[in-house]
Order: sequence, then C-alpha cells, then structure tokens
Amino acid sequence: MTCAENPILVVDDDRASRRLLARTLTAAGYACAEAESGEKALELVRKQPPCLLLLDYDMPGLDGADVSKQIRADPSPAVAQIPTIMLTGHGGEESEVLCLQAGADDFVTKPIHPEVLRARIETQLRLSSMRDQLLKQNEELEAWRGNLEQDLDAAQRTQRSLIPATPPALPGWEIAAFYRPVIQVGGDIYGWLRMRDGRMLFWIADATGHGAAAALLTTLAKLLFHHANAENETPAEIMRAVDRDFRSILGARSFMTAMCVALDPRSGAGSIVGAGHPPLLVARHDGQTESVASTSPPLGLVAGSSFNETPVRLSSGDLFLLYTDGLYGAGESDQPRLAPALVAKQLLAAPGDAQSFLQNLLRELAPTPDGSVPPDDIAALVVRRLNEKN
Repeated sequence: MTCAENPILVVDDDRASRRLLARTLTAAGYACAEAESGEKALELVRKQPPCLLLLDYDMPGLDGADVSKQIRADPSPAVAQIPTIMLTGHGGEESEVLCLQAGADDFVTKPIHPEVLRARIETQLRLSSMRDQLLKQNEELEAWRGNLEQDLDAAQRTQRSLIPATPPALPGWEIAAFYRPVIQVGGDIYGWLRMRDGRMLFWIADATGHGAAAALLTTLAKLLFHHANAENETPAEIMRAVDRDFRSILGARSFMTAMCVALDPRSGAGSIVGAGHPPLLVARHDGQTESVASTSPPLGLVAGSSFNETPVRLSSGDLFLLYTDGLYGAGESDQPRLAPALVAKQLLAAPGDAQSFLQNLLRELAPTPDGSVPPDDIAALVVRRLNEKN
C-alpha cells in the first residue's frame, strides 16, 4: 500500500487547522482525505485504510490516543499497521511518552513546521514500504519452503523405495541394516545382489553432500551397481565398472566412497573391495576384531583407478560391519567412537543376533535425544554367520 493508492488521512476537530494541513500536503504532492473526529476517522480507516494517519491528540469524544489504541488493536493487519503521526500542542517529554504509549509511530508538536512534517511523513512511509516488502518476501519464502518440503517429501519416498526394506533370506546367515539421513533424504545407500557365480554381493556407498542432490547420486549408485553386477564376475570388476560409469556421467564433478563384499554363503569366504570408504570391521565370536581398509580412491575421483580384493573368511558367530562415515564419527567428545574394540564389545554383549548387535551399537554411538539433529547421514549393514547349532 502506498500513497499513490490511498491518501493520507488528516484527523482534526478544528476545521481551519485540518483544511490548512490538507492544503499544505496537497501542494507537496500528497493525496489527502479529512476526518473531523475520532469516530469518523475510525469509520474511514476501517472502510479504506489510508497510507498514513495524521492524528490530532486533543479532540472531543475519542481523542487521538483512543483512536490510536483502537487502530493498533484492530484484527486486520492492514488497519493495525497504519503508520500514525500524532499532532500535539503539548511540548515536553511527558507528551512524547503519551503519544508513543498510545501507539503512534512518531509525533509532531504544534505549531507544525511543514518541512519537519514532510520529513516525518517520508520516514514513516519509507518504513511502511520496507515492512510491506519484508512481508512479501516472507510470504514468498514461505511458499518456496512449502514447495521445497513437497519436493523433499517426494524425494524421500523415492529414496526409501530404493533402500531395501527387508534383508534377503540367506540360510545360515543373519542380516541387519539401518539408515538415518540428516534431513528427509541423504547421500547414503546400501544393498545386496546375487552375483552370477552364486555369491551374494553386499555393497554400501556414501555420496558427497546432503539433501536432494546427494539423494540423486544414490539413485545413480544403485543403478550402476545393478548394471555392473549383471555384466561382471568379480567384486573388483564390479567396482571398476561403477567407477568408470560414474566418472563418465559426472566428469569428476562429484564422487562417492563405496565398499562391497562378495560373500560365499556356503563356505563363509569373502572378497572385499573398498574405494575411499571407512574400513570394514570384522568381529569374531571370540572377541577378536579385524579392520580392512579401502585400497582405492573414491569412485569418480581418479581416472583408471585400480581395485584390489582383500580376502576374508567368516566362521560360526563371526560378523562384518559395513557403515558410512556418519557412524564412524557419530560420537561426541564425551561419547565413544567407532573402533574395533567397541565392535568386539558389542558383539560379546549382544544376545547372539545381528539386529540386537546393530541396535546396541547405534544406541551407544549415535543416540537421538529429542529434538536433536544428527551431524551426518548414517547407514550401517551387519552380516553375521549363525552358529552351527542354529
């Protein structure tokens, strides 16, 4: 609302003073309307809010303070936020305080100096315009936030559909998984695939960044792993194919860490390939632990990277843990951090199943107090070989 759309309303019970003030403002280029009483001013204000109110403090009936208080209490923001300058014949601090307490934005002491009045009017109109712009920007921001939340909600449903809901049935083995993004969507993903030679490929990846952009990379990661698994025989060949395709699509502008384990369910033999990913942890049923580090750079980062396989064998009661760096660094300074010794401790404390082990580990490493926001996306995958008696 500007004075080009609505006039300044001059309110004064003295007709001569009111007319003189209106003529002065009109000569200065302002459109003006007049009201001879507080009651008439309220009627006009509620019918069509002016861009500014010049309000005489001393009037019979409803005086300037009464009118100002009713305007500020009006349920309509267009009325309640009208810039108001009080006109008073009383000088001194007490009069100034009374005007401001009544809700006036400013005041001018009579006799009125036209230049002072115009300066005060321009200041209030400028402040009002800035407030209107801020409100408009807030409305636009709220609309943008609503659209973003809808987009994130759709992205969340899409990403959840990509992450396996239930582990595969693998006789003689237990599988447990966990996923928690920082916001609705994240950059972590995991999965499992049956390889052409009958082995099971367990894989996990962590794309750069968070949010929708990272979630798109996880979608790409799943497609690339599925395609590479269908076309290649070994985990090293699979990782090499994913790296090549990832780089060809994104041109080294993004990268992701990844690790996979090709497991023979019958013998317990496995082959591990890591690309810039946190070490795989192996926990033995007797409390011993092993850490297998990545030997290759992150996927998509270096052209022509070589990928080497590290062998591992799991006996009855043993397990391996794949995870993203959100879990690796989840502990605060006064909380434990992920380490082989902690994994061994949780394995010995767990009641013998992969899900309990993972829950206990997460409870200790990554608690979620009410209202807390995790510092990073977290994904974890536990594969445990059952005891022979099971």
